[in-house]
Amino acid sequence: FAWGREGHETIAKIADNNLQNSARKKIEKYLGERSIVYYAKWMDEYRHTPEYAFTTKWHVVSVDENLEYVPNEKVGDAVYGIEQAVAVLRNHKNLPDSTVAVNIKYLIHLVGDMHCPAHVYYTGRDQNFKVDFGGGYIKPHKEMKIHTVWDEAAIQSSRIWSVSEWAEELDRFSVKERKAVTAGTPVDWVHDNARRCIVQFDMASPGDNVAQDFVNEALPLIETQILYAGYRLAALLNSIF
Repeated sequence: FAWGREGHETIAKIADNNLQNSARKKIEKYLGERSIVYYAKWMDEYRHTPEYAFTTKWHVVSVDENLEYVPNEKVGDAVYGIEQAVAVLRNHKNLPDSTVAVNIKYLIHLVGDMHCPAHVYYTGRDQNFKVDFGGGYIKPHKEMKIHTVWDEAAIQSSRIWSVSEWAEELDRFSVKERKAVTAGTPVDWVHDNARRCIVQFDMASPGDNVAQDFVNEALPLIETQILYAGYRLAALLNSIF
C-alpha cells in the first residue's frame, strides 16, 4: 500500500492546508464534516471489499522506456481513477452526495499513490525484490520487499512527528513554486514523477543490506513526492469546488 498511514495523511494535510476556504467547506459537507485527512487511507481500507474490488489495480501507474505514461486499459490505474473522479466531480452539483463523496475519496488517495516511488512501474525493471532493512528506529534488520521500504519503512524509521508537524515542515513553497509544481495534468505528473523516482534503482538491489545510508538518501525524494502530491491534490480539488 503506497505510503502507509503516515505518508497518505501527510499528503492530505498539506492539501488541506492549501485548499481555498470555499472549497474546503463544500468538500467537508460531502464528507460528513470530516476533513480530507480523515479519508486519506480510505481506498486501502475498502479495496478488498466486494463493493470496491474493481479499484484494486488503480493504485499504480506505469511508464515506458522513455518514462512516458502507459495506460492500463484492461483494469485501470491511478491516472484512470483520477480522471474518472474529476469528470464525475465536475458535475457534483447534480449528483447524489454519496456519489460525490466516494469520488472525493478516490482523488484524495490516488493522487498520493501515483507519487510513491514504488507505485511508478517502470517497463523491464524489477521492483518486487527483497532487501534486508534496518535503519533508524527500525531494529533489528528484517527481510522485506523494497516496495514496503518505500511505502512506509523508510518513513517509520526516521519520521516520528505527527502528521500536522510533518506537513508544517514540508509545506513551505512560495506561490510561484507551488504554481510550477501544479502545472500540467495527471499524465504530465506521471512523467515528472518517473523522471525523479528512477534513482531508486541506483539505491538498492536484490538482497542488499539497506540501512541508515539508504534512509538518508531516500528521505529527500520521499518528502519531495509527498509535498508535490499534496500541492497537486489541492490544485485539483480547488479547480472543482
